[in-house]
Order: sequence, then C-alpha cells, then structure tokens
Amino acid sequence: MAIQPWRTAKVIRIIDETPNTKRYVLEIPELTSFDFVPGQFITFDLPIDEKPSRRLRSYSIASWPNGTNVLELVIVLNVEGKGTPWMFKNIVEGSEMTLRGPQGVFHLPETIDRDIFFVCTGTGIAPFRAMCNHILNHNIPHQNLYLVFGTRFKEDLLYHEEMQELEKKLPGFHYIPTLSRQQWEGRTGYVHGIYEELCSNKQPAYFYLCGWKNMLDETKKRIMEMGYDKKSIHQESYG
Repeated sequence: MAIQPWRTAKVIRIIDETPNTKRYVLEIPELTSFDFVPGQFITFDLPIDEKPSRRLRSYSIASWPNGTNVLELVIVLNVEGKGTPWMFKNIVEGSEMTLRGPQGVFHLPETIDRDIFFVCTGTGIAPFRAMCNHILNHNIPHQNLYLVFGTRFKEDLLYHEEMQELEKKLPGFHYIPTLSRQQWEGRTGYVHGIYEELCSNKQPAYFYLCGWKNMLDETKKRIMEMGYDKKSIHQESYG
C-alpha cells in the first residue's frame, strides 16, 4: 500500500461528546473525496516536540465513507500525555491540522459469513461505528453483529443514543453497553462476561477488538481459551 502524503485539514466542527471526550469533524480541502476503508486511521503531526517521531498521534476514523472530503474523529483527553492536552487547549473550529492517511488493515472481512463480535472500551468504538454504518448504508449481507462496549460510567458511553437507533435500523445488530463502576438499567461489569455468555455454544465467529492493550490481551486470551482460533481475532490497540 502506497504511503499517503501529508495533507492540511480544516477543523469545521467540534462537539463535546462527554466531559473529557470531543468529536472533531475535519475537511480536507485539496480533495473532493476522502476515500478510506471503515476501520482505518489517520495520523496527525502535532507541534508538541522537536523530534518528528514524537509528534505523531494516530486515531481511528469514526465516520464512514460517504463520497465527501469530510471525516470525523472521537478523541479522549489523556492528561498524562502531550498530544490530546495540546489539542484540547489549542484546536478550535477553523484550525488547520496536518494529517496523513488513511492507513491500516483493520477492516471487515470480504464476506460476513459468521457472527461478528465488536468488543471495545472508550474511544475504541470509533472503527466499529464506521463499520456498522457502512454495512447498513450498503446493505451488506451479514450474520449477527454484537457491539459489546465497556465504559466506567453512563456519561462515558460514546454515541449511545445513535447506537440505540442503529439497533432499530440494522437487522441483526445488537448494541450491548456495560458499565464497570455504576449501576444502571443496562449491563454492569466488564465486557468479558458478555461475549463469553453469547459464545457459550461456540458458534463460528469473528472477533474485532479495539481499546487499551490490557483489555485486548485479556480478551484475546479468553477467546482462545473458549476454543476459537487466533485467526478469528482482529485487533487495533492504542496507548
């Protein structure tokens, strides 16, 4: 795959999704259409360090291909880092940012001939939002789609109402959020018990994982202990 050139993007909208998470909508003026595969990511070059390699920050694309030059990212503030504190402080609507992409090979199978479990925490929902809406928009044949989304508190559930609406529109799509630090009307605890319960009959399945490395490692371990092959697991990590 050819390396994409660096381009200038303009921030056309910023949405406060949660108290510590923002949605950034960007337009790339030099392109008429930003073409990508749902699940891919872009990389920013941020002015936060003298060394180029320390300025790079990558984020999964949370929107889906629609024939325009606009894309959306959802980014959580990491107070211990340098990238997101700089962005949250300095980037406003109208700001220009340097980015490269799309990149990555984290994407749907060519044929969805078995159930898919999308397991994520936090902003790891971004590529799965893109994938599921792409399936809906193109009427792609599929089996059951399970989005198992874990956060600590209800206020941290990204795209919550949108996913509830998608559950009504997309046949076979099951949105299963779970909270680890709060009692509410939905599931509680970590993501692991949910996919283990849903896979108790060991049906053929693909597993797509996105989130912090510790969650990915634990999930991959448990899936293989259930008897699934490593080749059925696809993952995208951050942090």
